[in-house]
Amino acid sequence: MPIETFEFQVEARQLLQMMIHSIYSNKDVFLRELISNASDALDKLRLESLRDDKLREDVSDLHIGIEVDKEQRTLTVRDNGIGMSHDEVVQLIGTIANSGTAKFLKELKEFKEAKDAAASEELIGQFGVGFYSSFMVADEVTLLTRRAGESRGTRWESSGEGTYTVETVDDAPQGTSVTLRLKPEDIEDQLFDYTSAWKIKEIVKRYSDFITWPIKMAKESTESTESTGEDGDGDGPREVETVNSMKALWARSRDDVTDDEYSELYKHISHDWNDPLETIRMQAEGTFEYQALLFIPSHPPQDLFMQGHKRGVQLYVKRVFIMDDCEALMPEYLRFVKGVVDAQDLSLNVSREILQQDRQIQLMHRRLVKKVLSTLKDMMSGNPERYATFWKEFGRVLKEGLLSDFENRDAILGVSSFASTQDKEGLTTLRQYVDRMKEGQQHIFYMTGESRSAIESSPHMEALQAKGFEVLLLTDPVDEVWVQSVPEFDGKQLRSIAKGEVDLDTEEEKKEVEAEREKRQQEFAGLLTWMTKELSESVKEVRLSSRLTVSPACIVGDTHDVTPALENMYRAMGQEVPHIKRILELNPTHPLVTGLRTAHTERDADAGLAEAAELLYGMALLADGGELSDPSRFIKLMADRLERTL
Repeated sequence: MPIETFEFQVEARQLLQMMIHSIYSNKDVFLRELISNASDALDKLRLESLRDDKLREDVSDLHIGIEVDKEQRTLTVRDNGIGMSHDEVVQLIGTIANSGTAKFLKELKEFKEAKDAAASEELIGQFGVGFYSSFMVADEVTLLTRRAGESRGTRWESSGEGTYTVETVDDAPQGTSVTLRLKPEDIEDQLFDYTSAWKIKEIVKRYSDFITWPIKMAKESTESTESTGEDGDGDGPREVETVNSMKALWARSRDDVTDDEYSELYKHISHDWNDPLETIRMQAEGTFEYQALLFIPSHPPQDLFMQGHKRGVQLYVKRVFIMDDCEALMPEYLRFVKGVVDAQDLSLNVSREILQQDRQIQLMHRRLVKKVLSTLKDMMSGNPERYATFWKEFGRVLKEGLLSDFENRDAILGVSSFASTQDKEGLTTLRQYVDRMKEGQQHIFYMTGESRSAIESSPHMEALQAKGFEVLLLTDPVDEVWVQSVPEFDGKQLRSIAKGEVDLDTEEEKKEVEAEREKRQQEFAGLLTWMTKELSESVKEVRLSSRLTVSPACIVGDTHDVTPALENMYRAMGQEVPHIKRILELNPTHPLVTGLRTAHTERDADAGLAEAAELLYGMALLADGGELSDPSRFIKLMADRLERTL
């Protein structure tokens, strides 16, 4: 077969050059990336052999081999795993990143200008282009691969200068080998001697000791002499040793594992450059045994809110890899949790569909969720700073569980925090809110909105602020939804201050103001009836307000109405939602409202009164963050009114 030559795309070429010259500050990680890829290939072959009997004979001696040639200055990482077909090589190896390359380059340029190397490495981890880190240490990279079950292999070769070649070959062993023709050693540029056995072992120990497959390499001649007691002259085959422990971290006791080892396992699983925020160990014994090692990240993955995001943890059975992203073990609202679950009693030949129905998997799911939530509770009380970091990064996601996980709803509420009028900087829990409630207060008051400042300046807040009631300020989009399905906490009903009637008076105060309210209701009855009729296309009712102290009017909903923000969310998702008319409340003490009442009493036939009512409604709608149905008409009416006053 002829050798085919391809060009990297322009963006891919730019990314490749940045990879070679400036991205990684620690070039040692190239070996970790190659070993990780090799381990994945072995996992895939083991899994494929369970489905295809023809591959059973190929899994007898699965391992990763590292070979060096000091004279030729080459380093080879070899595996006898699943391998790749010709088409897979072109699609997977010939393209640096399937998507996001342009965005990556833009962000990388910004980070480079800021000289933030750590942030640059974080980006690399997110985009998963680790194979190309080889070009940091190599002038030329050759990949030789043959897919298990196929007779012919493929050779891919590139110097990273903009082109690569692909050739079909007949003599390729099963699996994949990546051979690097190494650059000259340059300590100042962090280019070490990667043909040195001690350096390779150091990197393997630091990054890949937890790999469950043996990583083998030949001992250096001096080591071989010491171990055999013979005079080594460098001729003949050298003794091969396994340079990683292969002992799964989740199977070791906590005392035998360091925090650094846990961090490296997390980075391998999650492709994240940062250390995890929290490590969770779990071991179940008895009739159903399994071990779990879970991690809560310190920052959200890039696809956390993207459609088609990956979630779930890795599933092993007796240390045999089964699948990545096992969704059956972790609910959607805990999709940020990474880790490993190793079960002892599951069948190796399982599928995602079977797992969804498996009783043992469902039991594991329940226990893992409870363990994560109890860990968050302990973090909240024992390490508030770490909890604050968690809530800032993942609070929005965790609150999704209030909509879907009824069994753990109280536990989720217990580890949730909210902004509040009580504290301008920090957050408060529902338990803290209830403990601070005023004497006689029956409800937990809240309001949803786009931002804290928008809520605090809302007319709905006026009476509560005047009386010193605390209000929860809910600004996440998910808040619009979950408050509809969570009726109460600790016997206290959650009450929106923008819905229904707000009664803040004590029993004694009610007796004092009842007569005054009745009097005002009679005085404004005519105006309320007239305005309800005039604004009937926009509102269902006009009534007097007990929540306003400064503003002339506000818009409120009935107790069980869908909020306008939620209406817009449903429509954005393509769902048809009937428009819901809301209620216009008037402040009976405001001069604008009392003036309108007087004018209506004296000249109810005046056409200008209808325009004034329309303007009053429009102002209330805008103050509530709503949108006018006819902005140009509103502006014209406002301009005409201003002109008459001058």
